[in-house]
Amino acid sequence: MPRLFVPAEQWIEKEVVVRGSDVKYLTRVLRLGTGDGVTVFDGKGRVYEAFIRKINGGEVVLSLSRAVVDDTEPRVKVTLLQAIPKGDKMDLVVQKATELGVARIIPVLTERVVVHLDGDRAAKKQERWQKVAREAARQCGRSAVPVVGAVCAFEEALAVAAPGDSLRLMPWEGEERFSLRSALQGKDPAAVTLFIGPEGGFSRAEVEAAKACGFCTVSLGRRILRTETAGMVVLALVLYSLGELA
Repeated sequence: MPRLFVPAEQWIEKEVVVRGSDVKYLTRVLRLGTGDGVTVFDGKGRVYEAFIRKINGGEVVLSLSRAVVDDTEPRVKVTLLQAIPKGDKMDLVVQKATELGVARIIPVLTERVVVHLDGDRAAKKQERWQKVAREAARQCGRSAVPVVGAVCAFEEALAVAAPGDSLRLMPWEGEERFSLRSALQGKDPAAVTLFIGPEGGFSRAEVEAAKACGFCTVSLGRRILRTETAGMVVLALVLYSLGELA
């Protein structure tokens, strides 16, 4: 059955009103008509089977028929603080992190980030990345859409890791003794925050500031991973170690 994301504000009791580009997706791309079924989710955990009750110009009205019990969301809530990479690599990071099960993604401007984003440009990028997350969540069958936060500075990112987070990890090529495996051994946290650096890595000052805020630097082994690869690898290993993958 086709799957469609519709924001919570467009759910009205037992009906869902579809607007915008999704109308074209349903009626022209999928060629659905009155009576055809779809699965609809609001990105916040609600999932329903529904059918098309009415097609009215620029709107499609869905009638909800049955709630779907969902168990696709990880028990562990993982926040990814990602230093913004060059080009369109952030799109890939958001897409794959969503597929793996991340709960929140925060784009960060660290000392060695070469991308310059501020004002309207930063807002437009955030909007684009949120759209990438929604589409990835739809395709992989998640019931929740990760929140992509506003672009923020390094200091603000450190504050994002809430006091309740029981595990904060910062992969760093300068860490030679403490591995990611060691950091995860025997741990069963409810929340994890991962901080991934840019192409040029974290500065020593940033590492020390992160440690002061409770982050633990970890080694990913003898090879240095690209920034767009590191986040995926660490996220997958963390979720696997905590029983949320495979």
